[in-house]
Amino acid sequence: MPIAFENVSHIYSEGTPYRYVALSDVNLELSEGKITAIIGQTGSGKSTLVQHLNALLLPSLGRVTVLDRTIEAGTAPKGLKSLRGQVGLVFQFPEYQLFEETVLKDVAFGPKNFGAAEEEAVKKAKTALKMVDLGSEYYERSPLELSGGQKRRAAIAGILAMDPKVLVLDEPTAGLDPQGTIEMMKLFYSLNRNYGKTVLIVTHDMEQVFLYCDEVVVMTNGRPMIKTDVKNFFEDSSRCRELNILPPALIRMRDALRQRGFDIPSDADSISTFAACIAKQVKHHG
Repeated sequence: MPIAFENVSHIYSEGTPYRYVALSDVNLELSEGKITAIIGQTGSGKSTLVQHLNALLLPSLGRVTVLDRTIEAGTAPKGLKSLRGQVGLVFQFPEYQLFEETVLKDVAFGPKNFGAAEEEAVKKAKTALKMVDLGSEYYERSPLELSGGQKRRAAIAGILAMDPKVLVLDEPTAGLDPQGTIEMMKLFYSLNRNYGKTVLIVTHDMEQVFLYCDEVVVMTNGRPMIKTDVKNFFEDSSRCRELNILPPALIRMRDALRQRGFDIPSDADSISTFAACIAKQVKHHG
């Protein structure tokens, strides 16, 4: 089943002087089984869009189809608990999701809430914590005592423990150091490639989009302006600049080399590939 938005609008504070249209007549289909980046300027509607996927927000107009569920404006949604077990959402600020006395209890809460016995829930929590590199030394610590990066890992573990089919991540690497960012993105990549999970990532980091994502959706003024595969999106970096998006470092390097007469193919996607291209041509460039 697809993940689709049909003529979806979302209006905050309807009927008040603070009325704000965050999404406007959105028609969009998101690919299952892929890693899709949702990008765009602040206020473009990215977070509002993804919060419709587990009915945290409901459409003011239109309907959203997620897996085998339909969420329609003006109709009370059914089966929300099971939907939220299948679509896991990690907020931009992880402390919003942490509330239990200990890290282990916090991560085990989700499985228990969905019917797992205590022993099974704890087992799932330990597995999820291991996946995000939080070992047994963190089990009995208060989640609120963790560093920003550790809170982010604990919040993600709490979602992974429920084994969702769709993982929705709002700025998932905020607060992590460079190595932690790489490890976390590799985890999401593994969850997609090895376990078939659909991963949606709201991000401003074009390096992550370029290295780990399959498709990209560009939100502008509450609507999807572009939906395409990542290779096509970065084929012409002038489009990024028109959208005030800084292209990834490798794309900027490719453009700079081309300006100096080097023939760098569009499918070059690593430093080693660039080096090989340059080595073959350097004799002709003095």
